[in-house]
Amino acid sequence: MLRIKLDIDSRAILKILCLGAHSDDLEIGCGGSILKILNSLSNTEVDWVVFSGEDKRAVEANGSARSFLKDAKKTNIEIGSFKDGFFPYNGDQIKNHFEQLKQRISPDLIFTHYRNDLHQDHRLISELTWNTFRDHLIFEYEIVKYDGDLGRPNLFVDLDENICKKKIDLILNTFETQKSRSWFTEDTFLSIMRLRGLESNAVSKFAEGFYCRKMIA
Repeated sequence: MLRIKLDIDSRAILKILCLGAHSDDLEIGCGGSILKILNSLSNTEVDWVVFSGEDKRAVEANGSARSFLKDAKKTNIEIGSFKDGFFPYNGDQIKNHFEQLKQRISPDLIFTHYRNDLHQDHRLISELTWNTFRDHLIFEYEIVKYDGDLGRPNLFVDLDENICKKKIDLILNTFETQKSRSWFTEDTFLSIMRLRGLESNAVSKFAEGFYCRKMIA
């Protein structure tokens, strides 16, 4: 399969914007890719925005972001407090937050939710990402869940086993509030990366899948 290499000057600063509705979405959806980028590119600045997180969840989100972004040159972490499950009903406030981001950030690469995700909060974040950042490279990540809404990604990031293990360890060791959930397990997170690795014929056997609607090569 033809591989497209991002046109990145290793001496230049790569600016990444990570958008997640809830406090563990980014880690689950694109955590491995973030770790891989930061391992290979030292001049990376990351804005990490989580829209919903209060009390213990906010503390976990902040701690997790710091762990995942440890190797970034510069980071800005924002943990919002929009009500989980009610994003469409607070759309004007969330839209205003996006407009503020647009004034402050001009990223080279954006990670956001998959547009056909069945969780209403995820869909709104994806929609507003595209409405706000119209001339940017956007990768939509996926999150496995009960709804059974996994699709067919058209872009894959190969991950070696060490990065997969680090991603999973960071998630499981940080988000204590989620451990009672039946799906919040090592085998769940590893299985989706193994499946995407199979689909992309990854040499390492593992990958994260994304949806890229527009890309100039």
